[in-house]
Formats: sequence, structure tokens, C-alpha cells
Amino acid sequence: MKINGNEIRPGNVIQHQGGLWAAVKVGAVKPGKGPAYAQVELKNLETGSKLNERFRSSETVERVRLEQKDHTFLFEEGDMLVFMDQENYEQISIPKDLIGERVAFLQDGMQVTVESHEGRAIGVKLPEQVTLEIVETEPTVKGQTASSSYKPSTVDNGLRIMVPPHMSTGQKIIVNTETMEYVKRAE
Repeated sequence: MKINGNEIRPGNVIQHQGGLWAAVKVGAVKPGKGPAYAQVELKNLETGSKLNERFRSSETVERVRLEQKDHTFLFEEGDMLVFMDQENYEQISIPKDLIGERVAFLQDGMQVTVESHEGRAIGVKLPEQVTLEIVETEPTVKGQTASSSYKPSTVDNGLRIMVPPHMSTGQKIIVNTETMEYVKRAE
């Protein structure tokens, strides 16, 4: 589907320079001289490289529709991750580096969305938030205010997350999988 350069939005996937690129950031620029354009930060879905491009409203780009299917995470096999399609129970293997450092958030039986283009997996969307347990953190210091500072802690998947000073070992917290930051204490 062709769209104008000024219609590109964050999250859109476009065909550009012979590859698939996801728009990460989009900004409208109106220079004093000349026509307005969209300044777009693109990320290559195959290689992970980034690129900044200018698209004028008169230019057209090919917007790609990705097929999205729900899958269940089964297990890790070397540098591959095995997922099962929830409709036909077929298993697919996806390289770990497609998910990157967020692979630590994967848990057995976790529901994810696998994005594919022309039958080839190009991305995995994890749930927005996951619940993790604090396995190690510094003791609470009396007189420290809750709003001003966070302390480092290690959670059960091995990641280091900054948490409020009142949190202690053994407590469960909710972490955002995109920003890899503490959201709130789990109930």
C-alpha cells in the first residue's frame, strides 16, 4: 500500500532501500525556505541498523502490512527460541537476536505475538508488562525518601532493575518490557 512521506507514523513498517524498516521516531519539519518534510528515524528489521531519512509529502513509500499471529513460548534451544502457533500447534524457531536483550523477559508458556512478512518471522511482541521477583537488593536506608532515589536490585531473570527504596528481597514487581523499568509492586 503506497502512502505519502508525511503520513508515516511511529510503528509503521515500510519498504525502503530494498529492505524492511520500522519507523521509530517521526518529526514534522517546516524549514523557513522550501517545502515541509517528515524527519523519520528508521530501524532495519533484519539487521537492526538505524537510519535517518527525510520524506517530502510529494514522495510515496510502500507501507508493508505484517501478519500477526499469537504464539506461546515453549523453550530455548541454543541461540534459537521455539514458539508454538496457538491455532494449528505448529512449532517455529526464531533467532534470539531478533528479540535482543528483552529475551530475558520470556517465561515458559508466555503468550507473544509473532510478526511475519511473506512467511518469515521478523519480530516478536512481548506482553507490555511482566511480573518478576526481587532476588537481591540493597537494604533500606532509614531517612531515604521514596520519591527521590531508586536503588539497584537483581530480579529472578538476572536483570538489574532500579526499584524504590522500600522494596526488599522476595517481593514481586511489575516491569515494563519495552523500557526495562520498574512500574509498580505486584499485588
